[in-house]
Amino acid sequence: MINFLVRILLLLILLCLSLVSCETNNDKKEVITEEVSFNKEGELRISRGDSTIIENINIEIADNEYERQTGLMYRTSMDKNQGMLFVFPDEKPRFFYMKNTDIPLDIIYIDSQMKIVSMVKNAQPRNESSLPSKKPAQYVLELNAGMANEFKIQEGDRISYSKI
Repeated sequence: MINFLVRILLLLILLCLSLVSCETNNDKKEVITEEVSFNKEGELRISRGDSTIIENINIEIADNEYERQTGLMYRTSMDKNQGMLFVFPDEKPRFFYMKNTDIPLDIIYIDSQMKIVSMVKNAQPRNESSLPSKKPAQYVLELNAGMANEFKIQEGDRISYSKI
């Protein structure tokens, strides 16, 4: 009788172990992210010297930590007159990179006085290299690559923007 009980107990232990064993299915699951569409949150004006308006751009505004970290990720395109303005609480050297960003961009660094202090043109998608500002910046404007040249934007130009 004891032999029988020991065998039953061993069978129960083996059954329990087989139920909690590691799954051996190594199939990798693809993470699918939905593309984010443009949501106009404001208008930005770029001007030169004597207030000559160079360009008007529809913008999304990234003014909190989550929005600044996400930026233009999960997008495959953006219209010519669209961009994203990153608003930081302080002015200091900024470093951007293109990790998880699928479209080439012009990155425009702007100081607390709304003056363009430096630019990185044609930043390449998914490049993890640091793209620093030359001078401290409080704002950063991202446009499609080539727009800084097309709009003839220069260091020293100024921006103004309004939320809608």
